[in-house]
Amino acid sequence: MAQVLEFRLPDLGEGLTEAEIVRWLVEVGDVVAVDQPVVEVETAKAMVEVPCPYGGVVTARFGAEGTELPVGAPLITVAVGEAAEDDPAAGASAASSGAARGEDPAAEGSGNVLVGYGTSQAPARRRRIRPMRPTPAGTAGGAGSTGAAGPTGAAAPAANGRPRPAEPLRAPATHAAAGIAGRPESLGGAEAAGAPGRTSGAVDGPVPVISPLVRRLARENGLDLREMTGSGPDGLILRADVEYALRAAAAQGRTGGRTAEEPRAHAAPAGAPAPAAAPAGTPAVTRVPLKGVRGAVADKLSRSRTEIPDATCWVDADATELMRARAAMNAAGAPKISVLALLARICTAALARFPELNSSVDTEAREVVRYGAVHLGFAAQTDRGLVVPVVRDAHTRDAESLTAEFARLTEAARAGTLTPAELTGGTFTLNNYGVFGVDGSTPIINHPEAAMLGVGRIVPKPWVHEGELAVRQVVQLSFTFDHRVCDGGTAGGFLRYVADCVEQPAVLLRTL
Repeated sequence: MAQVLEFRLPDLGEGLTEAEIVRWLVEVGDVVAVDQPVVEVETAKAMVEVPCPYGGVVTARFGAEGTELPVGAPLITVAVGEAAEDDPAAGASAASSGAARGEDPAAEGSGNVLVGYGTSQAPARRRRIRPMRPTPAGTAGGAGSTGAAGPTGAAAPAANGRPRPAEPLRAPATHAAAGIAGRPESLGGAEAAGAPGRTSGAVDGPVPVISPLVRRLARENGLDLREMTGSGPDGLILRADVEYALRAAAAQGRTGGRTAEEPRAHAAPAGAPAPAAAPAGTPAVTRVPLKGVRGAVADKLSRSRTEIPDATCWVDADATELMRARAAMNAAGAPKISVLALLARICTAALARFPELNSSVDTEAREVVRYGAVHLGFAAQTDRGLVVPVVRDAHTRDAESLTAEFARLTEAARAGTLTPAELTGGTFTLNNYGVFGVDGSTPIINHPEAAMLGVGRIVPKPWVHEGELAVRQVVQLSFTFDHRVCDGGTAGGFLRYVADCVEQPAVLLRTL
């Protein structure tokens, strides 16, 4: 007998708890092979194609494009075994996963490399999974799924003429109570499974909510989502709608759940004055959700400002000799050397002299953790927002190798193809904000690191050189450090050494 296996959103990397569905790569009824990518998701760090560890026929998808799912939420269900063998292609996929040999399809490792699933053998004891059955007449299918069963419960024909399997049964009530987005029951019975202020007789159709966070917020505050009118597309209830309803309830002095007789969430409270009409020509107010890369940046910078007692020092340096040295290197005919690579080489030499700054603070253990290797992060501005790719073992690379790695990571950042591993694990950050045409800044430390060097633009300025006023190439260097790992003397020594290397590149010969 065929089995329907559920594939859930895996752990995609360090600190990632959710991902947004960008594009489905398969349709309901398609045959998938083991390790075939089935969906493209966007995390707070990168775009990732998620492969499925099962081979068989896709029977359901959970979540429409644009839906944000938590780690562990269902993505798709796949029928493996006899049902897949009815189709030659499905049989091939089932054979690849072991089903055609009569083996348990979940017993083999899939070879996946994403964190949280694959490669290892499945546990000996697994949850018993019911076989597919047609959805009862009149029951809503899974959110975002296509090819769902029709009114009679029969399987809908696929675009290629092959009948598609009917949608699976509703999942156990434990999933409904959790309010996971995109589950078949999440559009029909999640609130009925235990939300305050609801009765079984109030169920008359799906609630237009796809976000589990919105459902939880409403449930914790006793709001009945069926009594609300959403402001999103097709009446979709957004988080802003729930918050609006809570503010309206607070204005009326209510503390409990709402009843069916109470006005809808978007109705003005009784007796409240009508809002004044906005003057003609007043620009509309726009709300931009803090999610994805923008949300991750906001969270990290806020945490840095909250937890790290940072201090900043800066100095102007004459970069004329550094620019001449770079021009001489590039004139030799070898691959071009970037200014950022030269500054990175200077940073690694400075960190070798001041290792206190290549560290982080373990607040729970009350210890400063110093790192032997320098994993150098650098700020890169992309269409998706600010990201910080990491050059591994930067202290072992020369200027040519650093230039090539900076170019590779920058291109991947702009294309949105950086992996979570390429965006985590940094020990020190170099921020070249001179590309924006500014001279100085007070960088915010990239938590949990202990320091960041900021570099402004290199421009001609009047400068006293060898006792005479001259026009020189001047750059401002800003250095922000965690005052817990060192005092001002160490930070000043680091910055002064960097400035000396910029002014006299020959100083680096001591450490090469």
